[in-house]
Amino acid sequence: MIRFRHLDLSRAARRDLYAVLAAALLVTAAVLVGRHIQDTRHTLYVHWPPLFADWDPHLGPGTPAALAVAAAVVAYGPALAARLSWRALLAAVWASAVAWIFSLASIDGWQRGIAGRLTTTNEYLRVIGRFHDIPATLRDFTHHIVDGTPHPWPAHIAGHPPAATLTFVLLDRIGLRGGGWAGVWVIVAGATGCAAVLIALRALADETLARRAAPFLVPAPAAVWQGVSADGWFAAVAAWSVALLALAVTRRCLGCAAASGLLFGLTCYLSYGLTLFALIGAAVLVLGRSGPRARPLLVLPLLAGLAVVPVVFALAGFNWWEGYHLLVTRYHQGVGGTRPYGYWVWANLACTAIITGPATVAGLRRTTAVLLRRRGSRTARPAPASVRLAVLVTAALLALLIADLSGMSKAETERIWLPFALWLLPACALLPRPRAWLTAQAVLALLINHLLFTGW
Repeated sequence: MIRFRHLDLSRAARRDLYAVLAAALLVTAAVLVGRHIQDTRHTLYVHWPPLFADWDPHLGPGTPAALAVAAAVVAYGPALAARLSWRALLAAVWASAVAWIFSLASIDGWQRGIAGRLTTTNEYLRVIGRFHDIPATLRDFTHHIVDGTPHPWPAHIAGHPPAATLTFVLLDRIGLRGGGWAGVWVIVAGATGCAAVLIALRALADETLARRAAPFLVPAPAAVWQGVSADGWFAAVAAWSVALLALAVTRRCLGCAAASGLLFGLTCYLSYGLTLFALIGAAVLVLGRSGPRARPLLVLPLLAGLAVVPVVFALAGFNWWEGYHLLVTRYHQGVGGTRPYGYWVWANLACTAIITGPATVAGLRRTTAVLLRRRGSRTARPAPASVRLAVLVTAALLALLIADLSGMSKAETERIWLPFALWLLPACALLPRPRAWLTAQAVLALLINHLLFTGW
């Protein structure tokens, strides 16, 4: 019997490695095919496909800190995740994520890696001065989305609803001016998304799986783009909307339902594409253990909270649907209309494999196996924690795939899909031998940040 179990474990481990090998082949194909397309047709508009990056081997002031954080997470992460009190674990994961993102960003130096990231031509801080009268600017916002209009917005401002830019306008108004403060805000606030994911996992699955997932939320290669990209901030807001909804449906908390709705409304006004988080929210409602009688009680505060941000922006004069339709026009005016869909529809998935790392690929393989076993089971017992985790992860993967098929995310998805990627990482909780997989995650992140200079 012992031999048989050992054989099963070895077979599962081999399948994990096959999945990682398949992902590596996908990335390799994306690199080789992408290089050929870019060199011959010049239609990808990226220098190191499938990533928006340049080949630039380098060391930097953040290198020693990054190595130290990686070593500490690998050596002590699993043990501390199992032993710390729950509140201490949340704080430790957030602090570790902040340290990891800061150290990776600092490999490029303070100015190039952090302070200058959100001040470049297409970034949010370049238009702070145009928001001196916020209500007037919101009323006029859609008039500058399409190229050819007077004073068109830079790409990132045009490509998002105005709440994205208002984040940095408000930071400026309270005295946190300049790229340094903006970068620090994105890192520190964005890293709280890790704690939000753990809270949701504990509520919807169980604490054991949440603790097993905790170390993997820190060293993922996605941290390279969380420092400093505003999408890291968007990811945190979206994550907290899911976490609060999970608390609402498991604890029958009306306040959590209202707060979840409020944050989901804000999420939709940070990025048009994050409306797809409704799929993850639907999975939370299905998984919630509050029972069918309790769920209707949560609907009213959820919808009330959800209405706040749209109503405020509508009263201020911004029309979300008009903005989205104008964005589609702007997208096809620029490189989005030139980049080949036939390449990016699968190369985007290679980007996802890179930012989530080999451990997540193996975890997704196990997630699929969990769901298939559940489907083949004839028992009517409540779904075990692993199945509930698998459903949540699968909802995030489905949202990502819909975004991919939409054709509105051709390239740069290593940044754009950070909010979805954060919800794929919990799949790693299903893996045995966490230290080996954590090492693989950290090594890949370190290689990316030391060999490439990423555009975001």
